[in-house]
Amino acid sequence: MPAAQSTRRATLSDVARAAGVSVPTVSKVVKGRTDVAPKTRARILALLDEHGYSPRGTAPRDLPRVIELCFDSMESTNNLATMRGVLKAAEPLDVDVIVKITPREIDGATWVARVTDTQHSGIILVTSQLPEDQREQFSRAGVPIVVIDPINSPADALPSVGVNNFTGGYLATKHLIDLGHTRIAIIQGTASECSHARLAGYHAAIREADITPVDEYEEHGAFRFQDGERAAERLFDLPQPPTAIFAANDLEALGVFEAARKRGIPIPHELSVVGFDDSLQAASASPRLTTVRQPFAEIGSTALQVLLQLAEGTPLATQRLELTTHLIVRESTTTPPAP
Repeated sequence: MPAAQSTRRATLSDVARAAGVSVPTVSKVVKGRTDVAPKTRARILALLDEHGYSPRGTAPRDLPRVIELCFDSMESTNNLATMRGVLKAAEPLDVDVIVKITPREIDGATWVARVTDTQHSGIILVTSQLPEDQREQFSRAGVPIVVIDPINSPADALPSVGVNNFTGGYLATKHLIDLGHTRIAIIQGTASECSHARLAGYHAAIREADITPVDEYEEHGAFRFQDGERAAERLFDLPQPPTAIFAANDLEALGVFEAARKRGIPIPHELSVVGFDDSLQAASASPRLTTVRQPFAEIGSTALQVLLQLAEGTPLATQRLELTTHLIVRESTTTPPAP
């Protein structure tokens, strides 16, 4: 009795192994690129036909497109809001979304092979760093990528979606100044372009109000609860402690809450606090946290739209999209205490 034939769909890796070439080379032939030697091209075309390979985009029209949504971690509630935005936008477009954690110990070629083998339409990376070698691997294989809220601005050729961090930092500080505060500290986040932009917004508002900057009022952190707590403790120990603190994210702001609780400093009567993100914790904190809102769901839906444009070969008007931030005033800020 003859052996049953495998029903597994042929992949680019299968063809690449048979041809003795790389997956990106096979991908170039599939996409009609001309930068492949004629003999190699002919061999790959013959193997594609022999293996019955169906290139990306030739699946039956009733099958949905599939994209990957990769996070650096799922510890942040902000990531849940971003995922919700992607999923909500994908549903009416008949796009399936596979959620993953970004591979940590994987080389670019292996990751590219996994994506091309499954014929996914592209990848959305959230708060992740994509090494240059991996970016080049995906580019050569023709796999579209969009980055959301990167720690640092990605390469010019890599589209990204985020917010205007400078404006957010300015709005937070200007709000405290408008309440009458002049001793305003900032707890920064991880050394990165987004953190530097929030700091620049803080500086702009301070200069505009003609307030003398105080070096000791600029603390460093890494976007974590414990960073906010420790930085606040140092600020409280200054001879002239601040009456207001702008934290680079909500987690740091909540760390300030904890440090103030331990010292018996009531918020907002003796200390005003502003965060950045408008996370789920911001609205449930006690007192509820004044913060700068990042529209995470809208960021997710926008990233999906950009990715689908890339997958369809539609030119982008810009490689970087920055959405608007808004100040959400709640209960953690008020006028400074009387001298």
